[in-house]
Amino acid sequence: MKTDSELQRDVLDELEFEPQVDHAHIGVTAKSGVITLTGFVPNYMQKIAAEHAAARVKGVRAIAEEIEVRLANDPKTSDPEIAERIVQVFRWDVSVPDDRIQVRVEHGWVTLSGEVDWNYQKKAAQAAAGKITGVKGINNRIEVRAEPSPSDVRERIMAAIKRSSAIDASGIDVTVSGHTVKLSGEVHGWNERRVAEQAAWAAPGVTKVEDDIVFA
Repeated sequence: MKTDSELQRDVLDELEFEPQVDHAHIGVTAKSGVITLTGFVPNYMQKIAAEHAAARVKGVRAIAEEIEVRLANDPKTSDPEIAERIVQVFRWDVSVPDDRIQVRVEHGWVTLSGEVDWNYQKKAAQAAAGKITGVKGINNRIEVRAEPSPSDVRERIMAAIKRSSAIDASGIDVTVSGHTVKLSGEVHGWNERRVAEQAAWAAPGVTKVEDDIVFA
């Protein structure tokens, strides 16, 4: 006798195998041989085809069919649709680092998680998600990275410069004020100056680099 998880997997496989069914938005649960189909399809024929596909799986004793027919012009307010639209909005919003934010939607309630560098990015993600139709509420669990102190930033930049074989770190001085880094000292060529600048820009929280390095 199949377990519930085995039966669920078999029904999902059969729905995927059935060419008349767009299975992407169909959910399946199994309990003691009873299959429950949820989600939505674009027309009534697919609804019937999905039910028939599930019924022909060995071990299925009964089917509770809760699939909705969702027409193309109907509001896109199911949980998967809401999540997909939020992800799309994040991709277009330059204020949101979409690759570092996760989205979960349950009964219209959105949970945002992940980590960003700035608080405005956290606020921008919540504002963007809140514009999506069907969102009932937002639980914003995005964490803002602790901002490093100027001394930490300086140490990171100096460490990066010292690691580079292309520059003599003894001739470089770094000072940090707020989010601005000032480079001074002497180097032997443009390449060394470029390496120092790259190390400064790579440090977290840096928004401006003042390069006062001169050539020896």
